[in-house]
Amino acid sequence: MSPGAANGYVLSIQLLSKYPCMQNFAVVIPAYNEAATVRAIAARALKICAQVIVVDDGSVDDTARTLDGLSVQLLRNDTNQGKAASLWRGIEAALALGVERVVTLDADGQHAPEDVPVLIAAAVKNPDRIVIGARLADRAAIPKGRYIANRIAAFWVSWACGQFLEDSQSGFRVYPAGLFRKLTVPHGRARSFVFESEILIEAARLGYRCSMAPIAATYPPGMRASHFRPVLDIVRITRMISWKLLSRGLYLQGFYRAFLKPPPRA
Repeated sequence: MSPGAANGYVLSIQLLSKYPCMQNFAVVIPAYNEAATVRAIAARALKICAQVIVVDDGSVDDTARTLDGLSVQLLRNDTNQGKAASLWRGIEAALALGVERVVTLDADGQHAPEDVPVLIAAAVKNPDRIVIGARLADRAAIPKGRYIANRIAAFWVSWACGQFLEDSQSGFRVYPAGLFRKLTVPHGRARSFVFESEILIEAARLGYRCSMAPIAATYPPGMRASHFRPVLDIVRITRMISWKLLSRGLYLQGFYRAFLKPPPRA
């Protein structure tokens, strides 16, 4: 474990022991061909949370086998159904456990499980908000193409949500469980990376806002190429958001709130 991760782990234990109300959550990890990293991520997550759910999305490598011996709840899709479907299946499994919050993080090593308590602490302070682990402050560590794609998506999602979102594409999030009892978001295979944008928009319509929790942008050496396709997936996200804006008469109020309204005074 790196010094930074070790420090994060110590902070995690301190936070969880000090605030028992932080402990009623589950961690959902979607995984597709993540044999190289998923065991380490799941094992680290188990040190933070006893309820870890891994959804193997029809992997053709040893993703599932590498989890042997770990006390995770492993769900397996017979075929690759996409990230959206895997997230939704994992969220449903988490809700069945009766948790108050659902944490989602990626299996490729981009998200440090040691940061979970930082997001949970923000969620405890803002129980009716979605907390997003925001990476964009660490711009130098983010590949240029991915940074540009994230900024484009953030513009459109912020407009549709009526709130400026620094990092709308981060999959490292804490959701209040009650949100999923009020809405269902399309999660078919074609919605893989549309889902995480659409859920923010639909949540905003129900009055759920977002809070940002700064985290490091982690791209380990030898990290596999992202499943996110900057051109195709941004087109899909933009198309979805355009339709939602048009259905609300362009929602100019949302544009004002996201980009023109002065921020609240400290």
